[in-house]
Amino acid sequence: MPDSAVFVPHFHWDREWYEPFQVFRHRLVAALDTVLETAEANPDFRFTVDGQMAAIEDYLEMRPENRDRVVALVTEGRLAIGPWLILLDEFLCSGETIVRNLQMGWAAAADLGGAMPIGYLPDMFGHVAQMPQILARAGIEHAALWRGVPGSVDGHAFRWRAPDGSEVRTEFLFDGYDNGLDVLLVPDRIARALGEYAEMTAERWGGDPVLAMAGTDHNAPDPHLAAWLRQASGEGRAITIATLDEYLRRHVRDEVSTVVTGELRSHVRGNILPGVLSVRLGLKQRMAVAERTVDHAERMNALWSRRDDSPFLALAWHKIIESTAHDSVVGSGTDETCDQVAARLAEAAQTARAVRDAALAEPAALVPSDGYLVANPLPFGRTALVEVDVAAPPEGTGLVAIATDGSAHPVQLIAEAPTVLSDERMDASQLERVLRRIHRRELFGRLIDRYELTPGQLVFHLAEVPTSGPFDLLVLRRDVAAAAAAHPGEWRVLTVEEARATALVPVQVPASGLSAFRVEPREDTAAAPASYEPATATDRTLANGLVEVTVAADGTLDITGPDGTVLNGVGRLVDGGDRGDSYNYAPPAHDVLVPDPTNITVDLLEDGPLRSRLRVTRVYAWPAALSADRDLRAERTLPTPVETLVEVRAGEPFVRISTSFLNQSADHRLRFHVPLPEPVATSSSAGQFAVTERGLTAEGGWGEYPLPTFPASTFVSAGAATVLLDHSSEYELVGDGTELAVTLLRAIGSVSVNIHPLRDEPAASEIPVPGAQDLGMRIENRFAVVPSATGWRGANAVALAEEFRNDVLVSRGTAPAGCQLPPDTAGLRVDGQDVLVSGIRRVADDEFGPGTEVRLAAMNDNASTVRVTGAFSEATTVDLLGRPISRTQAADELELALGPWEIRTVVLR
Repeated sequence: MPDSAVFVPHFHWDREWYEPFQVFRHRLVAALDTVLETAEANPDFRFTVDGQMAAIEDYLEMRPENRDRVVALVTEGRLAIGPWLILLDEFLCSGETIVRNLQMGWAAAADLGGAMPIGYLPDMFGHVAQMPQILARAGIEHAALWRGVPGSVDGHAFRWRAPDGSEVRTEFLFDGYDNGLDVLLVPDRIARALGEYAEMTAERWGGDPVLAMAGTDHNAPDPHLAAWLRQASGEGRAITIATLDEYLRRHVRDEVSTVVTGELRSHVRGNILPGVLSVRLGLKQRMAVAERTVDHAERMNALWSRRDDSPFLALAWHKIIESTAHDSVVGSGTDETCDQVAARLAEAAQTARAVRDAALAEPAALVPSDGYLVANPLPFGRTALVEVDVAAPPEGTGLVAIATDGSAHPVQLIAEAPTVLSDERMDASQLERVLRRIHRRELFGRLIDRYELTPGQLVFHLAEVPTSGPFDLLVLRRDVAAAAAAHPGEWRVLTVEEARATALVPVQVPASGLSAFRVEPREDTAAAPASYEPATATDRTLANGLVEVTVAADGTLDITGPDGTVLNGVGRLVDGGDRGDSYNYAPPAHDVLVPDPTNITVDLLEDGPLRSRLRVTRVYAWPAALSADRDLRAERTLPTPVETLVEVRAGEPFVRISTSFLNQSADHRLRFHVPLPEPVATSSSAGQFAVTERGLTAEGGWGEYPLPTFPASTFVSAGAATVLLDHSSEYELVGDGTELAVTLLRAIGSVSVNIHPLRDEPAASEIPVPGAQDLGMRIENRFAVVPSATGWRGANAVALAEEFRNDVLVSRGTAPAGCQLPPDTAGLRVDGQDVLVSGIRRVADDEFGPGTEVRLAAMNDNASTVRVTGAFSEATTVDLLGRPISRTQAADELELALGPWEIRTVVLR
């Protein structure tokens, strides 16, 4: 039995949860005031600030006068801060966001004396497979965590191994991050209680001292803690107060032999609350949009702008990272908390969008105003379809797209806009009010090309790009005043614009590069021969020579892939009741599943040649809610039309699918099913620098039923079916491995419920959250299906997922109309099988100067050779905190040998 113990005073601080951020911050300031006072009064006292710098930042924003006090305690080693900016949910953000979280937290801690070099992850709802590599590549050797550890770990530590082989020694907080509190319940009996706890857990500790985590949520330790422990130590048991870092580096002696590889999602020693993956869909979608927008903004700013907008990008990242907190993006907070998270993510996306658009405005200044600039955010060349607004062709002519090399390409007209914008009648005395609408030359979002002023009538002709020469608003005012005086009475004011159309244009864009085009009317619309077959359509079938999709009689889809693999019945929707809460799904005792629609219609929307589309509308009778006792679904049903947009684009080896419906029902879960040709025993999903394989079951043993629902970020694959995803999602293999089910909506009404059929104890207070029902909200999801007999590897899913999620960026030119299009320009190109480029950004270094940082990850089990080409002369390999490891001379080309699943960061100069 251990004869000594180390107490680690701390708190766990949920930045927002059942109260919004500012309410919790008020408590935080009081708590840290107490911590500082306690530490300064007692030299033996230590405190660990939850591993996240957000608590310190939030505190010092209110108490800036206490900065020096914090620095002094950190420097003395008595206050442990960092290394994270915030304690995140690892599965609901990208791997790049995890890295930025660590970087920003480490830098903030360095400014105050230095970060605790421990990957402290106390309360996350499971842990991603690549976390050991992320920590190791930042120079961090230790981790400490609670949830998700498998039953094979019988001690208090294990070696956690990432898919690439990286390891960190990991302290297992097997009794949670508050195991020391029960020992402290009666201060004058601490020695006896500690002895009983040490005896009860002796097999866990071996020859190491007991680790007693003395803290809990939202509370500072009692100021008398050190005195209590001194008294208990005098009663015959060796007791030390330490930071977590001190415990791991000074007190742990036993070698650790147990190895755990990959993600930690076991339920055996703690609840991992998997329902958070699917609740509050809107937050997951906003997170994906914000991450994608800041990623694009960084790439555009690094490659195409002379302006360094790093402060704006840092602000956007900070807001994203704040929102990844494990009670924020997960959606387990109150409605007002979740509203604040949504607003913060929107602000992050808006900040990043401003940087992105400003960066693109610089090369757009070289493109004529009757043309368009197209930027490719991905480091490989692609042919993309873009929708642009153009002047409709005159009758008897068509449209073609002219590329920078002068070649003509087909254009698909998909919509035409009305030409009459307003037709008003008014007294002559009111004409001056009409002129107030004009701002210099702009009217109704267009520009005045010319106007016609005749007795009793004023006609404005608007255009996107005026062709009639200068416009003088002062002259117009003078002429209108004179005409109104000469012709009193009723006037007609007509505002028309040139006939407009929405055109779909194919554009070849270099890797991370720029291209330009203009659309012109031609009588002869013969275009350069395409390198792909056209998209075609009939009443119920779409095809493009690579894939074919047919709408079956029941409204599901039969999809044939490029290799002939067929998936039948794709898109079967199954709705069931959910009496659970934000943390855990639970079916009612007498559930009623609704798998069949009451009515089906199919409409052909577009028939190619670049894009073909069908809309399948299925009407379902979904129960309105649960019964009062929540054990069965209500008898009253609501007819709910669900629109499924099915799309095939020329040259794409997958079928794009989006679903949309107005949610009128409460307490239910809706899933999109993909039946598999053969039963499977495993699935794989991509996210956070890895593709993780999982079985049909999950390990249980604690107080939570181990539902085998799992997270997926960029794609999920099972057998011959791969589904490309737009945002983090939840999936399950059902029917003994015969179907893949992806959750589209989980609507619930409580943060936590006290009595949950699949969980022994409440996860939080039973607080109503009507906003989590998403009633009256339009629920939209988009994804793509790739049939392939060889699974995600044979389907090239890593690259296809990037292409699906990252549209090209389009900007209108601003140079004079009619001038020559600029040539295509390539940026950075990365060649390599299953290689993910998670970030390209501008960086600066006092010693080496400015550069472009590129982060790559090998997304397979094999060693990879990666070739990076661009305009650079040297490459510096850096760790995940940006510290140099090695430098290489490279003349516009760099060859890298990546190990399986390796994350590598290089700075190009």
